[in-house]
Amino acid sequence: MTKLTRADLAHFTGTGEWYRHGLNRRMLYTDGVQYLAQKGGAYWLLDKIACLQLEPKIRTEEFQVWRLHVMADRTARLVCDDGNDNGAVLYSEAIEFTDFPLDQITIWVEGNVILLPTEH
Repeated sequence: MTKLTRADLAHFTGTGEWYRHGLNRRMLYTDGVQYLAQKGGAYWLLDKIACLQLEPKIRTEEFQVWRLHVMADRTARLVCDDGNDNGAVLYSEAIEFTDFPLDQITIWVEGNVILLPTEH
C-alpha cells in the first residue's frame, strides 16, 4: 500500500462520486475524503466526525472546520471550530494514539457533506 501524502490530496478538486456514511446516513463524503480514509487508514476519523454531528453544539453549525494535529509521540488532538475569524471551538479531544500518516489534516463539513478544502 502506498503512503498518503499531501500532494496526493491536493489533486482532489471536486468529486465524481458521493459516498454515504454507514453510521450517520445523513452524511455524505467526497472522493478525496474516501481516498484519505482508505490510504490514511482514517475511517475512524470519518466515523468520529459523522457521529459527532449528532451533538447539538456541532449540529447547528452549517460549516465546520475539523483539524487533526498528530504529535511526534503519535498522540493527537482533534479540534472542530466554526471556521470564522473568532475561531469558536465546538469540539476538542485528545487522542491517545494514532497511526495517521500525516502530521495534520484539515477536513471541512458543509451541510451534510464531509470534504477536503480543495474540493470546495
